Amino acid sequence: MKLDSIKMYKKIHMIGIGGVSMSGLAEHLTHFGFIITGSDANENNNTKHLKKLGLNILIGHHPEMINEADLIVYTAAIPKDDVEFIEAKKLNKKMMERSEFLGLITKCYEECICISGTHGKTTTTSMIATCFLRSNLDPTIEVGAHLNVINGNNRTGNSKYFILEACEYVDSFLKFYPHTEIILNIDNDHLDYFKNIDNIKKSFLEFTNRLNETGVIIANFDDENTKEVIKKANHKTISYGIDNQEANFLATNITYDDYGYPTFDVLKNSEYYDTITLNVFGKHNILNALATIATCDLYKINKNYIKDGLKEFTGASRRFEKIGEYKGIPVIDDYAHHPTEVASTLKCSEKLPHKRIFAIFEPHTYSRFTNHKEEFANVLKDFENILIADIYAAREVNNAGVSSKELEPLIKKYNKNCIYLGSYDKIITYLKENVKKGDVIITIGAGTINKVGYKLISESRI
Repeated sequence: MKLDSIKMYKKIHMIGIGGVSMSGLAEHLTHFGFIITGSDANENNNTKHLKKLGLNILIGHHPEMINEADLIVYTAAIPKDDVEFIEAKKLNKKMMERSEFLGLITKCYEECICISGTHGKTTTTSMIATCFLRSNLDPTIEVGAHLNVINGNNRTGNSKYFILEACEYVDSFLKFYPHTEIILNIDNDHLDYFKNIDNIKKSFLEFTNRLNETGVIIANFDDENTKEVIKKANHKTISYGIDNQEANFLATNITYDDYGYPTFDVLKNSEYYDTITLNVFGKHNILNALATIATCDLYKINKNYIKDGLKEFTGASRRFEKIGEYKGIPVIDDYAHHPTEVASTLKCSEKLPHKRIFAIFEPHTYSRFTNHKEEFANVLKDFENILIADIYAAREVNNAGVSSKELEPLIKKYNKNCIYLGSYDKIITYLKENVKKGDVIITIGAGTINKVGYKLISESRI
């Protein structure tokens, strides 16, 4: 790692340090000798972990922490009336939003590999990271979920490789300096910011322009929006797919075992490459694995490391993850929060041995619910039993006065086994009264709906 772009900042204070990305950045910087302080509105596992590492982390607002800092890094979620933010402005401190600062860090690495796309970023980042670790390439890793192989969401390596999950929301990925870009798919999401699909495609095209002259794009040619963007890009492209026979890396002879885990042959430029078995569910994960294979092949990683790494990978946290059992009934948690992702969850669930599936859906943000309400209803109707929770607000205020209760009549047009319950307590009570041996419980959403599953699991142990 060459620190030229950030070495002038000896002491860095981070507002909102408890976030997944911010806490990871703090850990990386501490490893390289920077003095890091931080604050957050709430204590969580990330702040506790940083405290154990010896960092000065305070909960609440502490404007006095600004005084000695050379640089203030803040998350986009920090309101402009935050007292530390105001104090930094008052003292004329150098300030950067998280993604801008992360962009400077990407400049420090000779090989920055950015994994982008509307869906599948965390899983594919995790797959690539696992294969690089298998091959002893000692990468630095930033991923949006807990990854068992690194026992966290970040890892600081001492090599030239930085494997980074690159989010498109508010154009964060346009601050990065990648050497390789993976584009998994481009879909209608984050419409509170982008407004329409054309603006999303424009951002992804601009993302491709972030590559240097020798940069490479690895793209899903089964996705029409991605193909459209790639046609306008000016860099070498390696394609992959299942349905598109022209793709450089193609999955064929796909079979599934009794639990829905796939095995498939990979062709590289129409010639047999290898046979791959995954320990994660679904067609979407075959595509994620192909993106991983294409990336690892580009970096000349031995096929055996790729094959073993993919087989070793059992999923990132909250990605169709079995979190336990309630009285012998499997409880699965999935981060799906877009109709396309919920459709993948449905396909995975159908592969599981079960009598009935109880799907508990928590919409994520008012804007996404408003923009995709009919689509959510259309895909959710195909679960046997649907329980609807209140909308998880995240960063938003319910100015439009929408409610997830609006889903119930839409779904009941096709499936009477749907009920809006709202609160976690009501959902837990309903499940206790209705689920039986042989059923499966799946919590779906990017908020805190997994608390329902963990509550059930904990009570079954009493």
